[in-house]
Amino acid sequence: MSDTAGKLFDLPEMRNRGQVFRDRTHAGNVLAWMLVAFRGTDALILAIPAGGVPVAAEVAKQLSLPLDLAVVSKITLPWSTESGYGAVAFDGSVQLNQELVAVLGLRPEVVQDGITRTKEKVERRLRQLRGDPFLPDLRHRTIILIDDGLASGFTLLTAVEAIHRLAADKIIVAIPTGHATAAARIAAEVDSLYCPNIREGMSFAVADAYEQWTDVDEATVVEIMRRFQ
Repeated sequence: MSDTAGKLFDLPEMRNRGQVFRDRTHAGNVLAWMLVAFRGTDALILAIPAGGVPVAAEVAKQLSLPLDLAVVSKITLPWSTESGYGAVAFDGSVQLNQELVAVLGLRPEVVQDGITRTKEKVERRLRQLRGDPFLPDLRHRTIILIDDGLASGFTLLTAVEAIHRLAADKIIVAIPTGHATAAARIAAEVDSLYCPNIREGMSFAVADAYEQWTDVDEATVVEIMRRFQ
């Protein structure tokens, strides 16, 4: 892992605190303040649906930047829809947490079934949420990748690697809240990472950073994207 000095930016007054944001819109407003240098540039904001979209929409509105989606989904465990052992990105690429697969003793056929189901989910979301499976040309552009939080970071890292393959000029990650270890891991792979609420400790939940936390459904994502189109 490369040195993250000068690449990771947080807000000291929010460090290691809970419920620092009213909701995802407020979180986007805080991120927009941190990203003000990108206002009116040729940067493209890519939101990870579903939860990252309301955050990214507020950043895009405040900074007068275009908004699109980077569809990526974790490969969930057969017995839990919350925990995953890998992820699939919008380009069909697959990343597996091989160490976790081994620890859990997941059989190859179980892993392959998970990959197949997740690829189908990503393809469906591309059709329903974007209508087009292909992102615009990212070459020579600055990409600002936004989600609503960062726990293990595996799904976000899968998205980052897919964007790297599309030859983006720079990749900026912006997330309202994140675990310190995961934030450092992601920062090492991108040009810079903005995360106002970095938290440490054994226990971490993205929702703990928000006073109001609800799931974001796909209909909400479609409505937000329609406003920007």
